[in-house]
Amino acid sequence: MATEADRLDGTEKKKEGKKRLSLKSKYLRFMNSVGSKPLRVMIPEQEFRLGSSVKVTPIPLIKEKGQEEVELSPLNEPYSYARIKYDTLLNEYLYELIEPSLSMDERNVLRTLKEALIASLNMSDDEDKEAKEKSLKKATRDVMNTLDVSLNPVSMERVFYYLKRDLVGLGIIEGVMLDSNVEDVSCDGVNIPIFIFHRKYGSIRSNLKFEREEELDAFVVWLAQRSGKQISVANPMLDATLPGGSRLNATLGKHVTKKGSSFTIRRFKDDPFTPIDLVRFKTMSVDMMAYLWLCIEYGSSMMVCGGTASGKTTTLNAVLLFIPPQMKIISIEDTRELNLPHENWIASVTREGFGGKSANMAGAVDMFDLLTAAMRQRPQYLMVGEVRGKEAYVVFQAMATGTIAYSTFHADDLGAMIHRMESEPIKLPRSLMTALNIMLLQGQVKVGTKMTRRVKSLTEIVGLDPETNEIIYNSVFTWNPADDRFHYSGHSYIFEKIRLSKGWSPREMEAEMRRRVLLLEYMRRKNVNNYMSVAALISSYYRDAEKTVAKVEREMSDLGALGQQTGQQTAAQATGGNQ
Repeated sequence: MATEADRLDGTEKKKEGKKRLSLKSKYLRFMNSVGSKPLRVMIPEQEFRLGSSVKVTPIPLIKEKGQEEVELSPLNEPYSYARIKYDTLLNEYLYELIEPSLSMDERNVLRTLKEALIASLNMSDDEDKEAKEKSLKKATRDVMNTLDVSLNPVSMERVFYYLKRDLVGLGIIEGVMLDSNVEDVSCDGVNIPIFIFHRKYGSIRSNLKFEREEELDAFVVWLAQRSGKQISVANPMLDATLPGGSRLNATLGKHVTKKGSSFTIRRFKDDPFTPIDLVRFKTMSVDMMAYLWLCIEYGSSMMVCGGTASGKTTTLNAVLLFIPPQMKIISIEDTRELNLPHENWIASVTREGFGGKSANMAGAVDMFDLLTAAMRQRPQYLMVGEVRGKEAYVVFQAMATGTIAYSTFHADDLGAMIHRMESEPIKLPRSLMTALNIMLLQGQVKVGTKMTRRVKSLTEIVGLDPETNEIIYNSVFTWNPADDRFHYSGHSYIFEKIRLSKGWSPREMEAEMRRRVLLLEYMRRKNVNNYMSVAALISSYYRDAEKTVAKVEREMSDLGALGQQTGQQTAAQATGGNQ
């Protein structure tokens, strides 16, 4: 028998051992605690009988009174689906995320596996999503073998879907983030449905929500950690970029948002929209896109203006594909949003100071610092995510000295842009504004019964009237809301400038414009919508225009579409229409 001293000695050793428990030891202790108790999963008789014919995620019937299905689309087939419903009683659209339904046994297995994997699995942030899923699958099999857990194939698919969703993906919102029609995901607090901004149906309520305050707080902290940043009671606000590139803005607790923690995610496309997508969406016409192609290639600076959620950054990113591939590009942003295929591109972002968000903190790098450094690197094309302060002066100075610059700006028309530029905190001299060549005004408008985006006008800044000190401008293209069509004014000063600099005749300028329209029309008809494929064709045109146009003409001829002279009238008007 052990003596009292032995027992006391053993107790002390146990206490000491507890202090030294590593993560691995905790996992082994967890394994030992359940290792002698194999988990058994009850398989419903129907699933056992049907076997592989059972669906992982059956689509449930709509039981709510007054609701009807509008459309159903797969997100991650056969696991998750998005269903748009219409509530005839409330006259509103609803977003329903459909995921696998788990039995009680499957939920118990999921909880056990998740605890074990969190304690044992260590995946590098540098791994891509496929590598992480592969590691997770292997680790799941190992843990199941250790715990002596056996699942039928359908149950295994369901359980692993949730493991992958929560440990590799973005948890409860992972399914929504896979929907290409979703632009924003917004959580306003505890027990409030998560709202989705849908490309077709606008802002609609979803069937997702956080029911406990602790759960939402933990999720916000976890999102911050996934973004490589931190959020706390001391600093309860966060602006960050998620691993997939989506923009995150979050608050923690009830210190600044009284309904509890909140977050808004502006979804980032891995395959961004191209000029062809914007033409297909009728955001602008083929002629307008060909006009911008010529302007960007031959060095016209542009400001994309509009209200909140008008699609300014999306449009800017799309048209920047027209930059010749060999040019040196520098972009400056608060949060990374631009995505270009060019290799000679420096993508720079601002950084908070150590210890807080104040610009005076040690190590803080703001847009003005990055812009000043960028000008020393002799960029041929400069992009600034959004000008809102003293950096605007440097941007316009760069334009005045010959640097081609592009940016976005919050303004609803030319007058509002000038007023904001002249006011605090920018306070830009009006004479310096003439360094800007083009203002693209875009807005979110209602066409029929749906909200969509349209380029309201493309305006050229011609100069400054010396007598009245007013900006002289020329509206090249305007959108008519009555018939949802774009109209050309009949003249472009930038086209005249390009024609004179190249020594082209009006007929040659017309032919150049027509060739760009032909290439854009070809990509539209061939459904070339991948941004790398669009960039490759544009690059091919820059390398050998004649060969590329000849190839396109042959393929268009086969399609029977070459007879259409799309854009010829616009090009003729833009260049004067005669010799």
